[in-house]
Amino acid sequence: MNEQQENAMETRRITVLSAGLGVPSSSRLLADQLAASAERQLRAAGYDAKIDVVELRDLAVDIANNFVTGYAAPRLAEVIAGVENSDAIIAVSPVFSASYSGLFKSFIDVLDPKSLDGKAVLLGATGGTDRHQMVLDYAMRPLFSYLRTRIAATGVFAGPQDWGNTDDGGSPLSARVDKAAGELVQLLSGPQPGRKAPVLESLPFEQLLAGISAGR
Repeated sequence: MNEQQENAMETRRITVLSAGLGVPSSSRLLADQLAASAERQLRAAGYDAKIDVVELRDLAVDIANNFVTGYAAPRLAEVIAGVENSDAIIAVSPVFSASYSGLFKSFIDVLDPKSLDGKAVLLGATGGTDRHQMVLDYAMRPLFSYLRTRIAATGVFAGPQDWGNTDDGGSPLSARVDKAAGELVQLLSGPQPGRKAPVLESLPFEQLLAGISAGR
């Protein structure tokens, strides 16, 4: 069995976090492109891919209530568990006041910081001017470095000129998306340090004894 056949038996779980506020939002559009490229490249590498897209806008009230009550409503608890059980996160936020949005940071704050340790992360951001692209390196990257994640070297910023254009004067958005997604796929190759060890099933004593007897 070659390496690609072995990889085919494995699934990589990716949670996509979109902090866009509009419907539709440019953050969601970018998140979808990053997820589609990552899924395509994972499958080309011989892995199965399970993608779960989360619109943080839909969880805003539950996130706020969690800060007050310390209790996560069922949907929020489900999303938190999904993040914890993922191999990777694609995180995309719009830029507000030269940083990620308050909604984005609030969701990160309700997570157990240790739950992100070792996970692969791909960063994306959207804004109204290219001056905002520094948010990737000066706000988002330090945040996820603090959380001890493994961050793809290339982050993707998308401005107004990127939508509906094939050439933005530099490299097209699709090329940047594919490059960043390819780096995420490289991080997802091989054993994953952020993956929880499977829970071992405890068999009844009678069943264990029967198995030993049958092996004699």
